[in-house]
Amino acid sequence: MNLNRVRVSVKIQMISYAALAAALPVSPAAAQAVDTSAAAVSDADAGSAGADMAAPTPGDAKAAHPDEDQAIVITGTRRPAGDVLGNVSVVETEELTHDLKPSIGDTLADMPGVSSTSFGPSASRPILRGEQGERAPVLIDGISSLDLSATDPDHAVTINPLTAERIEVLHGPGALLYTPSAIGGVVNVTDTRIPRHVPRDGFDADAMLNLASAAKERSINAGVDVPLGGHFVAHADGAYSKYDDLHVGGFLLSEPLRQQALASPDPDIRALAALKDRLPNTAGRSDDAAAGLAYIDGDLDVGISYSHHDAKYGVPIRFSLDPAIEPEVPTINAHQDRGDVRANVPLGGPFKIVEIRGGISKYHHDEIEEDGEIGSSFFSNGGEMRADVVQNERGGWGGTTGAQYFTQDARIRGDEKYLPDSRKKNVGLFTLQSIQAGKVRFEAGARVDFARLNSKEDERIAELVEEAGSDSIVGEEPVSRKFTAKSGSVGANYDLDGWRMGLSLSHAERAPGIDELFSFGPHGGSAQFLIGNPDLRIEKSNGAELSVHRTEGPIHVQGSVYYSRYSNYIFQAPTGEIEDGLPIYEYRQGKAKYYGFEVESDIKFGKALGIDWGGELVSDAVRARIDGFGNAPEIPPFRVLADLTGSRGQVDGRIEVERAAAQHKNAPNEKPTPGYTMVNASLDWHPFSANPELTLSLTGNNLFDVNARRHSSELKDFAPLAGRDIRLTARVGF
Repeated sequence: MNLNRVRVSVKIQMISYAALAAALPVSPAAAQAVDTSAAAVSDADAGSAGADMAAPTPGDAKAAHPDEDQAIVITGTRRPAGDVLGNVSVVETEELTHDLKPSIGDTLADMPGVSSTSFGPSASRPILRGEQGERAPVLIDGISSLDLSATDPDHAVTINPLTAERIEVLHGPGALLYTPSAIGGVVNVTDTRIPRHVPRDGFDADAMLNLASAAKERSINAGVDVPLGGHFVAHADGAYSKYDDLHVGGFLLSEPLRQQALASPDPDIRALAALKDRLPNTAGRSDDAAAGLAYIDGDLDVGISYSHHDAKYGVPIRFSLDPAIEPEVPTINAHQDRGDVRANVPLGGPFKIVEIRGGISKYHHDEIEEDGEIGSSFFSNGGEMRADVVQNERGGWGGTTGAQYFTQDARIRGDEKYLPDSRKKNVGLFTLQSIQAGKVRFEAGARVDFARLNSKEDERIAELVEEAGSDSIVGEEPVSRKFTAKSGSVGANYDLDGWRMGLSLSHAERAPGIDELFSFGPHGGSAQFLIGNPDLRIEKSNGAELSVHRTEGPIHVQGSVYYSRYSNYIFQAPTGEIEDGLPIYEYRQGKAKYYGFEVESDIKFGKALGIDWGGELVSDAVRARIDGFGNAPEIPPFRVLADLTGSRGQVDGRIEVERAAAQHKNAPNEKPTPGYTMVNASLDWHPFSANPELTLSLTGNNLFDVNARRHSSELKDFAPLAGRDIRLTARVGF
């Protein structure tokens, strides 16, 4: 045992608990006493010295939290959250203060309809309504992250949650504005790297410091906007985070694998059953830097930005219970250089504004083996440009129409090359129109995409095809595929005395991805030998969604029930064969159905003992089956989260219980996943009403250190979720 590591861990835990103990006395009563005494001292000083300086006004915890039901949704067209068909969840800066995690997937995992791939603390990507990858895109200010995170779960999203100002998760027909593949929904992250307004008080600045015990995480983010005169505003920001191997609650191996390991005659395999507490090869760090410049004159703004992202992180080990197979211990070293442009130009007549957004990226990462050698290198250059023309609403009619261009290539070099050099190009045309007629709001959208995907001749891939005895043409010759995908939606919602009921029908088509068409080879990061199918057809789905919103009165509710039926659904299927020591997975197509629900509600109980009490409830579930295959893989189980909240004066707090049911609806290659119950709590202190951005937060996640596993993770049998995690966050803005 490494005693130094134990001492450091104990010290961090002691500091965290000390901070919790120190913060707890800042109860409403104590805060009121401090305020009273401070005011008395201030009055005495003012009387004796004749000064007119007033004491700082204590903060108001309730005022520091925005009302999500009244939020303006930016993703799609700008409109109140209650007017959106389907479900939308908005995470503002205040919520990010205590919900922040190293990855965007874990940051959003408590939102309705959202789970996470949980591929270690660094590479966790959001799963929306059971869908992931290209069907659940992650955007930055409305355009692609331009990385390779959608292709494999060990590839992290290059968007650092530390740099986010606001995150929206949109389910429903409005997501088609951004991509035809957003069947599960879309995640849109908004940052401030291209300024949107001129600072009023000389400059705007914000900073956030975060410390957490489970992985000894330490992170900091700071940004500043400075007016340069002549309507120009400059921006700069930087972020840094570092963390050690993750603490987990209990044993690393799931119980079935532990029993299998204990029954092994090999002592090294038996020793795996005793591994617990720390998840090896999960340490990492990331750093980001960005600069931007914008010209802002009323509704007109034009700006550019440049950003650089570096990350180095370990991928959790898939321990082998076969003594003849050595498990992979990969580390990923990723880099991205990115330039962005945005222009909002006011128009006249029937059109309100044209919004232009573009980005270009150069990305690569190395997959480093345990001995420090680079096993494979991944490269991708890409860009995206979109223009949206927003109509002035006339007679209740409004909408957005636009065009989008996307291009991205993918190149792999090294021993684990499983894809020939490939490129995807896509041109999309779209519109979303709405008409308000009394209490009824009608909405219709349409989108058409022209996609072209190419792969080059590749000697290495051709050798793999020949060795496997396959008749695939991938690698043997250049392959080119063209697709035309047509999608559309219609729907309406009706305002009924504070309740808004909605119904939408949609048809979505998605062209296959590069990896689905052209893969052929081993990928150690995901422990698969992947075989694509260049003959795949367009994936199609027809769906219906019934939604309800209530944003008035003491009880607010947002919920949806949805159903989607697929034809030509693309999925990975295990063949049961082994190649290069890895199980073979083929991309296939078939009919499938997804259906489920999600609900989010909050209630104001009233005031008692001087505290404003409230409650929140989130629940969701999804079922998915593929004809001729069985249950779809990695589908989250039924889940419910219940919160009790309280606010008084400068302080607000929250106690949360999360219950995830056991998942027995398994795909043919999966094992059941037991359910779990977690208890979380948080305490926020807002010292000054004049500066609500100043917040000190103390959060405790998984307080009882339970051993929990997400069924949606490929690594659930080897990598539990984080154990007890005490997080201390300070955020300041001025």
